[in-house]
Amino acid sequence: MSSLPQYYNILNVPQTATADEVRAAYKRESLRTHPDRLPGNATPVERRRATERFQAVSDAYYILSDPVRRAEYDALFRSQPASAFTDDTASEAEQEKASSSFFQNFSQFFNNATGTPGATGTGMGGGPGQRPDAHNVFGDVFEEMLAPEVAHVRPWWSWAGGAAGSVMGYIVANVPGAIAGGFAGNRLGAIRDAKGKSVAQVFGSLQGNQKAEILRALAFKVLGSMG
Repeated sequence: MSSLPQYYNILNVPQTATADEVRAAYKRESLRTHPDRLPGNATPVERRRATERFQAVSDAYYILSDPVRRAEYDALFRSQPASAFTDDTASEAEQEKASSSFFQNFSQFFNNATGTPGATGTGMGGGPGQRPDAHNVFGDVFEEMLAPEVAHVRPWWSWAGGAAGSVMGYIVANVPGAIAGGFAGNRLGAIRDAKGKSVAQVFGSLQGNQKAEILRALAFKVLGSMG
């Protein structure tokens, strides 16, 4: 069996880290490793490495953010020698491989944790023993911060509804009708923009340059710099 993932090292937090510290660490590491932050001329190798690192960071947060999953992981951690885990020099590929193997070989650990009432990992994709969807994890954690950024770059139906409403309103009642129709159409379009879509889904459907713009804005808010 391959090495086990050292999730505390992946998030750069001590084993005594609080839930808030784990969440803050995930925000930092996910923003640094998100593959959509890479420049357009990034090589396939660079994109693969970033994707591997991003998935390992998401796995770490999925395990350590839930009290039950974390307790079960800690029990395993204490029962194994340090040599059984990846070390600080492990590459992105080695960390991702260790994490993938961990979910395959220790899935029974999470049968009770996944879906547990009050668990913080709900909505992250996957089921008992399945790896979380890294993009859903990202969307869930950044829900509040992503929402206005996503809305800012994707108000398609709001615009279309406003234009259509203005035309119809003008036909019915000239200028006053156009104003009223435009407002009504815009509001109906805004509902359609948001209806039935999570922030993660909307973010995932954006173009690469839009994602990069949003990630830079989030990095500025979370990390204090645009780098």
